[in-house]
Amino acid sequence: MNVLAVIPAYNEEESLASTVNELIETCPQVDYLVIDDGSSDKTWDICKQQGFSHIHMPVNTGLSSVFRTGMKYALRHDYDAVVQLDADGQHVPEYIPTMARAMEEQNADIVIASRVLNGEAPSGLRNAGSKLLSWLIKRTTGATITDPTSGMRLYNRKMIEMFATGFDVHPEPDMVALVARRGGRIAEIPAHVRERQGGESYLTIGRSVSYMLRTSLSILLYQWLR
Repeated sequence: MNVLAVIPAYNEEESLASTVNELIETCPQVDYLVIDDGSSDKTWDICKQQGFSHIHMPVNTGLSSVFRTGMKYALRHDYDAVVQLDADGQHVPEYIPTMARAMEEQNADIVIASRVLNGEAPSGLRNAGSKLLSWLIKRTTGATITDPTSGMRLYNRKMIEMFATGFDVHPEPDMVALVARRGGRIAEIPAHVRERQGGESYLTIGRSVSYMLRTSLSILLYQWLR
């Protein structure tokens, strides 16, 4: 399976180099593309200095736009699958081959690296929000997804085409729920997720609550309207 790791990066100068170098050392068979989302720090400079494969967005456009850019690149270069790998070092690249095998063996459209199946879980409000999303997805689609907020997901060729050509698609739990409701197959593998290795997370407590509420509403609207 020809896999591309798409690495969105916004102000990740502290952890980007170690993240990409770990991927190269751990999974030399996996290609990668760093997409600098208009960073104001040295993220772009690091990409150039290290000779990383990268695209520079002139302004900050957000995760959805960046990920669609990566999917367009994957479609144009004929990749079989794309895995999202966060630039902050939370995602462990050694799980990518396991995810690829699960995709092939289970004929999955999306494979999620699940902290819950590994005996871990988000803490505090994030854990409660994740459980709420799991319950909503189960109620609206019938699919059991233990870790809907995990950002480490592997998408197959059909999903690459959907993201590359679609308008209102994004790498979030509500889109996973929509794929499941339309008959797509979602698989999970147990995986450890590390703490952020540098920089600061965008998700404050307030933003986390807002994110969970918006995502929950979106899952329900997809159920009713799409």
